[in-house]
Amino acid sequence: MAITSAAAAVPALSSLAHRAPIPSISFLFPDSTRPFSLSRSFRSFSLTPQAKASDIEISFFDDLNPEDEAVAFDPPTPPEGFIPPTAFDDGPEETEDEVAAAYEELYGPAYSGVSVLGNDVYVMDSKVKKTSAFGKVTKEKVRDGFEERVVQVRRVTKVVKGGKQLHFRAIVVVGDKQGQVGVGVGKAKEVIAAVQKSAVNARRNLITIPMTKYLTFPHRSEGDYGAAKVMLRPAAPGTGVIAGGAVRIVLEMAGVENALGKQLGSKNALNNARATVVAVQKMKQFREVAQERGIPMEELWK
Repeated sequence: MAITSAAAAVPALSSLAHRAPIPSISFLFPDSTRPFSLSRSFRSFSLTPQAKASDIEISFFDDLNPEDEAVAFDPPTPPEGFIPPTAFDDGPEETEDEVAAAYEELYGPAYSGVSVLGNDVYVMDSKVKKTSAFGKVTKEKVRDGFEERVVQVRRVTKVVKGGKQLHFRAIVVVGDKQGQVGVGVGKAKEVIAAVQKSAVNARRNLITIPMTKYLTFPHRSEGDYGAAKVMLRPAAPGTGVIAGGAVRIVLEMAGVENALGKQLGSKNALNNARATVVAVQKMKQFREVAQERGIPMEELWK
């Protein structure tokens, strides 16, 4: 009897669970006259219908089998006079000399000591290292027509976490005494290495000084770099270079024989040397000025 009553109570409870009302939230929009009912279930909440597995199509080519039917490739017709380009590997292979010549034409002479085009391989190198007997390294000055003059060598320190690092800073002026001069700076832990670095840096910053047939400036000029200011004036033949410090070294290495120079600002050697370069770059030859104005040179003095 107890088992029968229990079995009768189970369907009653299940029917009661299915008949439980589902709470709903209704919104009435001002544009619509019908209320919009949003049914919310405690077990699940979804606004979009879920697709069944049988409704999803996963095959796109039902009637086409790529293995049976070959797809024909129909390229566009080339225009008249069209010449197809050759493949990159169809031509003859380049020799090692041709590759070395192309490399040297793009990037300059190599440091291996061999030049295919006949260039000077030691142009950008201040010193050439050569091994002599007993493994010693001898250093020979470069033979590119430029002379080097050391302006200043100073000991500089850098404060780091472990203490102070000691280095040397060198200022070098290079020139061929034919109008080309350059100022360079280099730092290293040894004096010789610092001079080499500054000489290479000076060769990379070469400028040409305009000079007359009397080896002097065409006109006066002034230049400044930082707090240093330099005044340059042309001089008569036989005057010589009347200047001091770094200005004199720059003018002598450039080949100027008659000139007047004066340092008006700071006494810093590096800034004065660079101020001299700035002042020289402002100078122009008379023919350049006449060409810019479009007049003959005789009218410049009228």
